[in-house]
Amino acid sequence: MNITVSPAIFSGQIDAPPSKSLTQRAIAAGLLAGGTTVIKNPSFCNDSVAAIGMARALGAMVKTEDDRIVIEAGERPSGQVFLDCGESGLALRMFSPVAALLSGDVTLTGKGSLLRRPVKMIGDALGQLGVTAATNDGFLPVRLNGKLKGGRALIDGSSGSQLLTGLLMALPLAETESRIDVANLTSRPYISLTLDLLADFGIRIENRDFMTFIIPGGQSYWSHEFTVEGDWSGAAFLLAAGAIGGGTGSKVDREPAGRVAVGNLNPDSRQADRAVMSVLESAGANVSVSLGRITASPSHLRAFTFDATDAPDLFPPLAALAAFCDGVSTIRGVGRLRHKESDRAEAIAGVLEAMRIGVRISGDEMAITGGQVQGAVVSSHNDHRIAMMAAVMAAGAAAPVTITGAEAVAKSYPGFFEDLARLGGRIG
Repeated sequence: MNITVSPAIFSGQIDAPPSKSLTQRAIAAGLLAGGTTVIKNPSFCNDSVAAIGMARALGAMVKTEDDRIVIEAGERPSGQVFLDCGESGLALRMFSPVAALLSGDVTLTGKGSLLRRPVKMIGDALGQLGVTAATNDGFLPVRLNGKLKGGRALIDGSSGSQLLTGLLMALPLAETESRIDVANLTSRPYISLTLDLLADFGIRIENRDFMTFIIPGGQSYWSHEFTVEGDWSGAAFLLAAGAIGGGTGSKVDREPAGRVAVGNLNPDSRQADRAVMSVLESAGANVSVSLGRITASPSHLRAFTFDATDAPDLFPPLAALAAFCDGVSTIRGVGRLRHKESDRAEAIAGVLEAMRIGVRISGDEMAITGGQVQGAVVSSHNDHRIAMMAAVMAAGAAAPVTITGAEAVAKSYPGFFEDLARLGGRIG
C-alpha cells in the first residue's frame, strides 16, 4: 500500500496507542497465571495478535473484546506445539522460555523479516537450563526439546533484553531456584518494565544491578485485572511531529506553528522511550506535562546528541527531528539497529538521503545535518518505524512524500495514519 503525506501543520490532541510491549508481556503473564486474567486497554497490533495466538496454542482460552483481552487457564498441550511468532522479535524471544516451561516439544516459526533475525542466542541460553534447540543454520524455525529447569545460566545481553525477559517470566514457575548472570546488558529500562509487571502479578525476583537475577522457584502468578499504559514508542513520533510543527520548508527558515498534546501516557513510565521528552527539550522544543498529557510545540530547533543504545526504537523519530534541527545532531547506538524489521540504520539513512538531508554513519554513531527537507518517494522497507519516520518528516517537507509499503505500521500502531490525520496531517 502506498500513502502520500503532504506538507501540513500538526496541531491538536490525541491519545497514545496502548503499549504493545506491555500487552505482550501481560498476555504471557496471563497464560502463566491460573484463573482469569483481564488485560484492559490492550494493543491489538499485529505483534499482539501473534502473542494471542501463541497463548492459545499453549493451552490458554483467550477472548478478545473491544477494550480488553480475557485469558483463562486451560489444559497444557500434549505432543508437539507449533507457535507462529509473526514478525515479532519480542514474541519469539519471550515465548521461547515460556513455551519450553509448558511443553517439551515446541517449534517456533515466523514470517517476513523475522526469518532473517538470528536465533542462536535462544539455544545458547536454554541449553544451560535443560532445553536443546535445533535451528535452520542459526535462523527460524527453531525446535525446542526438553522442559525448562531451574538452575544457573550466563547469557549475553548485548543484542537486547527480550530473551532475558522470557527467562524472568518463565523461571519463577520452575521447581528450583535459578540464577541468571548477564553480560553487557542493553535496554535495561525494558527489564525494569518486565520486573514491574512481574511484581504486579505477584512474582518475586532479586535484581543485583542488572548483572545477576536470583529467581526463587515454585512461585505462582496472580490472575487479576491489568491495565496497559500508553506506548511511548508510538507517542515519540507524535511528539516529534509536534516539535517539528509542520508546514512547508526547513525548520530553520519558518516560523513556529502547531502544538501536539498526547494523552494516555505515564510520565513516570519505565518504558525506555520516555527519554524522548528530554531529547525534545535538549533540541529546543517546548515540552510540558499536565495530567498525564504531554505537549510538544515547535521553537527554533537546534542540534542534539543522544545515546539510543538502551532505547533503539527512538532512532527513527529522533532522526526525523534531527532533519529539522539547525546543525549536526548525533545519535549513538547504530549497532542496535542491524537486526530489526530492516537493517534500520541503512533504512533511516536511505530515507534521509532521499529527502536531501545529510547523514553519515561512522562506527556506532549516526550524524544528521538538518536542512531543507524535500519531497520524495521512499520505501518503508517493511519496517513500521521507518514508515512513521517518513510520514512525520513529510509534514514539514517542501513537497509531498509517498511511502511505499506503508501498511507496515500495523505491526505496532495500526491507527497511526488516522491519528496523524486527526492532528491535521494531509494523508492521501
